[in-house]
Amino acid sequence: MGTKVHEAMTARPRCVTPDTPVRQVAEVMEADDIGAVPVLEGEQLSGMVTDRDIVIRAIAKGKDPSGMPVREIFSREVVTVGPDDDLSNALQLMAEHQVRRLPVVDENNRLVGIVSQADVALGAKEKDVGQMVGDISRPPDGPRSV
Repeated sequence: MGTKVHEAMTARPRCVTPDTPVRQVAEVMEADDIGAVPVLEGEQLSGMVTDRDIVIRAIAKGKDPSGMPVREIFSREVVTVGPDDDLSNALQLMAEHQVRRLPVVDENNRLVGIVSQADVALGAKEKDVGQMVGDISRPPDGPRSV
């Protein structure tokens, strides 16, 4: 048996509600040095808001993020893992969906933590880490030059 997600995840991550102003979400990201924040309705995970969501769905569209509720920009389609899943499962999901963070939910879709690429890297075997980072970071249509 491999390492379980609950052994590597961050428990009780900072969260916001759909009514939280986007500016306040950005302040949470800055204060905690994070790029994604779970959005909860009650105890249920509704989605995630990322720094990219703020830039692409608010600022780039000319919207004022000061009073705008996060409900207008957060991502509702979210890939999740369970706390008792193997880290290898989290790794596979990150690579498959090209994401660096996964909310960890229980059987009732209640958020219990978040697992990041860094968390998985720390819990993975050394030879798996390079492959993992490559798979997660690779653009969907193959390598690109910048």
